[in-house]
Formats: sequence, C-alpha cells, structure tokens
Amino acid sequence: MKNSKKIVFAVMFVIIALIILPFSLPTQTYIRKAESIASEKLGVPVTIANGHLRFLPSPRLVASGIVVGESQEVVVEKLVIVPTLSSLFSATKQINLKVIKPAIKKSALSIVSALTANKSEKAEVVAINVSRIDIQEMQFIWPDIKMPILNAEIALTKLNQLDSAHIESVDGKLKVDVAPNGGEHLITVNADKWTLPIGLPLLIDKAKLEMHLKGNQLTIPKIDAALYGGKLAGNAVLTWQEGKGASNWKTKGYLKIDGLSVKEPTRMISRAVYLSGHLFADGNFSASAKEVGQLADRLQANFKFKINNGILHGLDLVKVASLLIKQSQNGGDTQFSAFSGLLNISGKQYHLRDLNISSGLLTATGQVKIKPNKALDGTGSVAIKNSVSLVAIPLDVSGTVSKPVVLPSKAALAGAVAGTAILGPGAGTSVGIKAAEALDSFKNLFGRDK
Repeated sequence: MKNSKKIVFAVMFVIIALIILPFSLPTQTYIRKAESIASEKLGVPVTIANGHLRFLPSPRLVASGIVVGESQEVVVEKLVIVPTLSSLFSATKQINLKVIKPAIKKSALSIVSALTANKSEKAEVVAINVSRIDIQEMQFIWPDIKMPILNAEIALTKLNQLDSAHIESVDGKLKVDVAPNGGEHLITVNADKWTLPIGLPLLIDKAKLEMHLKGNQLTIPKIDAALYGGKLAGNAVLTWQEGKGASNWKTKGYLKIDGLSVKEPTRMISRAVYLSGHLFADGNFSASAKEVGQLADRLQANFKFKINNGILHGLDLVKVASLLIKQSQNGGDTQFSAFSGLLNISGKQYHLRDLNISSGLLTATGQVKIKPNKALDGTGSVAIKNSVSLVAIPLDVSGTVSKPVVLPSKAALAGAVAGTAILGPGAGTSVGIKAAEALDSFKNLFGRDK
C-alpha cells in the first residue's frame, strides 16, 4: 500500500515538473537566436515577444507575439513547433507547425517574392522537414477588400514543397482542396452562398473551379458559377516568373455572362440611377504586373454587353429630352427593349462606348468615362420617335457613379433658344438643336473624347 502511494506521488511530481519546468528554462537566448536567423533568411526584421518549452502532451516550443517586417507585414498570435520524437536523433529533423491567428498584409507579398527568388538562386540542404502545417483563423488584410477568415491543413513533402492542402473559410462558404495529380497539382474550389471580396460584393450562389498548378503556371480551363439568376462561364491562366530582386505576373482569360439579373448588382453601385433586366455579355481580359497584388490595378478588358427588356430606374430620358428651356433633377424611369454597348477597362478607368438604348418611344446613344475617382464624363443624344420632327437632343453626362447627372448639353439649350427666336418654335427649335448637335460632335471628335 505504501509502495503504491509512493508511485502515485512520484507520477504526480513528474507531471507537475513537466508543467512547471518549461517556464523556468532560460529560453530568451534561443528566442534572440531564432529572431536573428529568421531576419537573415527573410531579409526583414523579425521579433518574437516570448516563448517557452512544454513537455505535455508532447515536447514542443511555443512562441507568441511574432512580428515580421518593419510595417508589421505579418503578425502571428501564436506559433507551436512540435518535433517528431523519432527524428530527434536523425540528420533531418521532422516537425509539425501550428499557426494561430496569423494576420497577413498585402505588402507581405514582396517578402514572399524575394524569399522565393533567393531560394531559386541557391538551393540549401534541408535540415528540417516541416511535414504538416495547421493554420487557424488566418486573415489577409487587403486595402478595400474584405477577405474571408480561413483555416488550413497543409501537408508538405520531404523537400518542404506542397503535397496537399485543405483550406476552408470559417463560415464554411468557401472550400479549396489541393491534391497531387501526376506532375502537377489539382486545385478544386467550391463556393456556396459566398460573397466575392474583390470589386462589387457580388453574392455567388454556387461556383466550382478546377485549376491546374504546374511549375509557374496556374490554369483554369473552366469557370462555372451561378449568381443572380444567371450563369458565369469562362477560363483563365496565371503565370509568373521569379528573378533576382524582381518578379513578373501575367494573367489572361475569357468570361461569358448569360441571363444575369442586373438589378441588385447595379443598385450596389448607385441607388439613384440603376438598371433592371437580364445581362448577356462576353469578352477577354488580361493584366501584367511586378507583384500579384497589383494585377487588379493593371487590368485590361473589353466586353460586349446587352440587357434585354429592362428599365433604367431614376432617369426618364423622355423627360430629359424635353428639358430644352428649364433644367431640373433626374427622376422617373425609362423602359427599353434593348440596352447594348462596349465596356473597356484600363486599370481603374472604365469607358462605356457605343451605348445604344432602344424602345418604342425613343432611341438613345452615347459614351461615358468612369474615372478612378468615380467621376463621370460623357456625352450622348436622345431622339423621341413619336415627335412631329425627329431630332436627336445632345446630352451631357456628369456627376459621380453613385449620383449621375444627365441633362441636355448647354449647346443644345442655347441652340434651341436661338433657333426658336430666329425661326420660331417647331422648325426653328429643331434647326437650333441640330446645329448644337453638330457642334458637340465636332468637340468630341477633336477634344473631349481624346
């Protein structure tokens, strides 16, 4: 009985020692050494607030308050390093990592690019093999983009290269699986009721992408997504090259939209003037940049589009065309059978060209530039079909994306007044407006639209 008590006390003493001992060991020297090595490898300052050893439930090193970069490009709340006991006396040590709440800024991409470039220049002998990385609540901090919080389970090869991975948003709406497939990796992305974090916060009802990663190329042979009652299809490819102190990223692809209801997406842009109807569009896009995070700002794209049987809410073009003497605010609706045009994207500037609206009452044409600051600059004309004399009224488009303003041009108003005064109402008004239209066309040809 006495022996059994001694055994119990001994076991309890060992357990208490394993819990207390790690906190009494001098780990600051090792932390400072780890900071120095990490800073040298990454080329940026690395600091570790504190760290300690633990022996339960297995030997491990726990570090917290890790900051990478002068501007805190990467912040990790806690890092747990768990060595595989069987490899402790081997030439190559095998470890598992657990990363808790890492926050990664967009500027961290430059650190990753530099690290990749340095690895390609000088291959080093692998002394430590990271076999598994578990990441909890990873957050990417991107300007003007609300990225989802992610959990990830990543398996690496003996050369510390990607083998397989499962990535899932905390809310379960986005899932990404990576699996080896011959000489490449197959990446499957599934989204369900997921809000797109880039551009407009569009709600993706359901989407599936199968991507192929091989070397420095990511190929998406098929894009299949359902959103707002319509379908989005297409393909894309992303390539990159790493070099000494520089990198180059390129992407290109094709997108096609069938039957997408535009009411909700356009109301996100402007609640004052928006569209309803179903969109059909297709076109190509491309971009090239030194960093992957710059691709969206370097986008070049051309899309043809058409919206059938819709309504232009918040703007009555018939009313606008009749405002030849007194200008007033926008309002009302314009029903149309077809609204078509071309969308040209150049970085942060958008240009809507060859706009054409047709209905039983009117035809309207025009072009509008959307500047990086969301200001509008455009011209157009509208003709009322049921008028006695069909005259196209020149229009000016101004304001902002959220509050557009469409009014008869100053030249149209002046021409209408002058023509009426000289030749009388009716014919005189029409002659004056036609003269103004010719003047506006001349100005657009040699000045404003350049």
